[in-house]
Amino acid sequence: MQISITDNLADIAPQAWDHLLGRNPNPFLSHAFLQGLERHRCVGEHWGWRPRHPLIQEAGELIGAMPLYLKDNSYGELVFDWAWADAYQRAGGRYYPKLVSAIPYTPVSAPRLLVAPDRDPGPIRETLIEQALELAHREGVSSLHWLFPDPEQAQRLEAHSPDLLPRHDVQFHWRNHGYRDFADFLDRLNARRRKQIRRERRRVEESDIEPVVVSGDQASDADWADIHRFYRTTFDRRGGHPTLTLEFFHHLAEKIGDRVVLLLAREQGRNVAGAFCMRSDDTLYGRHWGCDEEHHSLHFEVCYYQGIDYCIREGLVRFEPGAQGEHKVWRGFEPTRVHSVHWLAHPGFREIIRNHLVREREAVEDYRRSMLGHLPFRREG
Repeated sequence: MQISITDNLADIAPQAWDHLLGRNPNPFLSHAFLQGLERHRCVGEHWGWRPRHPLIQEAGELIGAMPLYLKDNSYGELVFDWAWADAYQRAGGRYYPKLVSAIPYTPVSAPRLLVAPDRDPGPIRETLIEQALELAHREGVSSLHWLFPDPEQAQRLEAHSPDLLPRHDVQFHWRNHGYRDFADFLDRLNARRRKQIRRERRRVEESDIEPVVVSGDQASDADWADIHRFYRTTFDRRGGHPTLTLEFFHHLAEKIGDRVVLLLAREQGRNVAGAFCMRSDDTLYGRHWGCDEEHHSLHFEVCYYQGIDYCIREGLVRFEPGAQGEHKVWRGFEPTRVHSVHWLAHPGFREIIRNHLVREREAVEDYRRSMLGHLPFRREG
């Protein structure tokens, strides 16, 4: 096996990278998405996401890889370690730079140890982990973090070494329990929540706003300009940094437009709000939302109800609308455990974080179970 590090996915053939993703690939791991971020200035030194992707090749064939970045901040990760950085630096250490295996700005659980589907995954995954740790030592970073690995790979990482520390959090995901249509979904809810959702949807209808679903490869230049404006506006209102460029959105439309779903709200033929989503064969992922005008319940209609409706029509089994948001629970989104795994170079700091994570995982699990008690589904019998 030949092992190398690349800072530019353009050096890798798209079909070679995408072959590692297997069947039903996650669209955020695609070469089009990750290389598009690099090409269109959404990552890089300016934003503190410098690519350092480990590659494994055999006889010229790519058989393993990992999305990996050298970070000099914690922005866009959505697994929050600001308190860790503050404590480390107050103790006289230098927390940044660090290494992060993640999809930038994307809290979506998916593989991080990518292996060609016709290969034995065990040895290649172990080699990828070892190469990431070796790079961490070589770069002299404070830490190495795998963010949102899928549950199976989170277990694999944790089993690799007792120095790799597991961390848990909760997201709220909708699951399709064989609903015939949106009305059938509502019929499974208790009367209070069913009435509230109907009232919210009626408010949008009474505003003469028309919900429209557009595939990314069918969206017009005007649709994309509106989506990008909505995205920027949301970040501007919250004091954040909109890193995704309009050119990046056009790149996705060209390369994997059938994996992009735009949920738009139109008033008299004009887009007044919209959500940017992506999909796999079985899951819809809600990512960015914004609006030009405030309308009662419009956010819930575009970001949640239209997504649920789309999943039922398309036969998708899951809808992941993004991080955080307890208000999603009574709309039928179930509390779901998500994972990260962390390595800290300093042995003393590692033990402090280990003890902290034990208590944090217990609190997160208590919270998840508490949220399960607030689901709005009718009890049978």
